[in-house]
Formats: sequence, structure tokens, C-alpha cells
Amino acid sequence: MKKILMIGVILLALCITISAVSAENMFDFFGKDESNTDKIFIVGFNSAFPPFAYSGNNGEFTGFDIDLAKEVCRRNNWTFKPQPIIDWNTKQMELESNEVDCIWSEFTINGRENDYAWSEPYYNNTQVVVVKADSNINSTDDLKGKILEVQQGSSVLKTIDDNKTLKNTFKEINQVDGYDTAFMDLKTGVCDVVVLDNGSAYYLLNKYDDIRILDKPLSSEQYGVGFKKGNEDLRNQVQKTLNEMFKDGTVEKIAQNYSDFKICESLIYPK
Repeated sequence: MKKILMIGVILLALCITISAVSAENMFDFFGKDESNTDKIFIVGFNSAFPPFAYSGNNGEFTGFDIDLAKEVCRRNNWTFKPQPIIDWNTKQMELESNEVDCIWSEFTINGRENDYAWSEPYYNNTQVVVVKADSNINSTDDLKGKILEVQQGSSVLKTIDDNKTLKNTFKEINQVDGYDTAFMDLKTGVCDVVVLDNGSAYYLLNKYDDIRILDKPLSSEQYGVGFKKGNEDLRNQVQKTLNEMFKDGTVEKIAQNYSDFKICESLIYPK
């Protein structure tokens, strides 16, 4: 009788174990919640956008946007995975094909409002004109017949396309694959003008001698984090975490690490 009872207990324990394993497998089959600690958060970015995203001296990716994304992952127990987008023109395609979870890289909302599920704007950007220090260009009135270089796929192109008068002022408008290339071209006389976002301009001013920014910017815009339309749940979780980071001073603390590039002055705090 005792043997029969013991066998029954063992069989019952096996049934419970099998049921638990089956339930776990079922949850795996139907997918895990976005807040699960196994979540890998893949951030698409352009590594040629300092000080927001770039390759540091140790070869690891760093920058204001990268640091924000890392902290969001830490607070949600997600694994942070940086995914450089080599051809910036393919960023939306990579998002739509789920190669990345978001675009977080000095990413302009204005003009793209209906293309993505956006976070709230977190940074006020201006597009500025950079020339050589000894250039006779002092305002946009002096741009007639000049050669302009801009980052391939950047929102600067739309700004210029929307301003036909300004666009027709230039002799040439050339796209380059990075602002280091543009600034070297500026210093050697291959181009006369570079237009770029203010954060990147201040970063490169600290890197290159004999260049200056014109006083009047071309335009203003806001940065946000872009998610695939329909992925509002993930967007909302990231936004919730960002709001907490603004509230407890973490965003400003991270921005202070880039104080040479005036990041703090342009932060947009949640309403």
C-alpha cells in the first residue's frame, strides 16, 4: 500500500512539473511582454552624428542619444543593442523591416510627423551655417554662387528644398557621407559652406580650427525618438521612462557630459 501511495505522489509531482513546463512553453510561443527582462532593445542610429551618436576613443559607441538609450534600457532591465545604420537613407526601411526597434539619432520630427510613432520632442535644434573663419560670408545674403555641402539624408536637405530662393542661391549643393568630410572640404576650399545641426556644429568647432558659425540660423526643429507606426506600446514605455529621467535630473546630468556642445541649453522638458 505504501509503495502504491509513493508511486502516486511521484506521478503527481511529474504531472505538475510537466504542466509548468508546458505553460512556460505556451507563453514563449505566444510571445513575451515588451517589459520582459529578456527584451533586446535595438537602437538604430547614425554613428557620424556627434555629439549625439558617434564612435568614441575606445571604439565603443557613445553620445548624448546613446547615453539616454542606455539608461532607458537599464531602468527597464532591457539589453541595449546599438545598430549603426550605414546608409542613412535606409533608416525607415530598417525600422519597417524590424531590423531596429527605433531611430534614436539626432532625429528630426518636423516634416516626418506622419511617418513614425514619435516620442515627445526632447531637444530644440537649429540648423546653422558654418564657414571658414576668414570667409567673406557673414549672412545668408552672401551665399550667392557658393558651394554647399550637407550630410546625406539629413533634414537640412528638406529645409533647403523648401526655401527655393535660398536653394537657387547656391552654385552647387553636394551631399557627403559625414561632416568630417564636409569640414575637411571646407578647410581645403572644396566647398564654401556647410549647413548642419547646432550640436554637431559645436562639436566640430571644438575639433577643427579656423571655422565659425554665422549668427542667424536657417531654421529650428525638434528631435524625437522614432518608432514604427503601430508600435505605440514600446514608444509609450520609452516615453514613460524618459519622463522619469527628466523628473529626477538624469537627463540633465547626462547632458552635462556634453556641456562643451551646449546640449543642456536646448533640452525640452516634458509637459
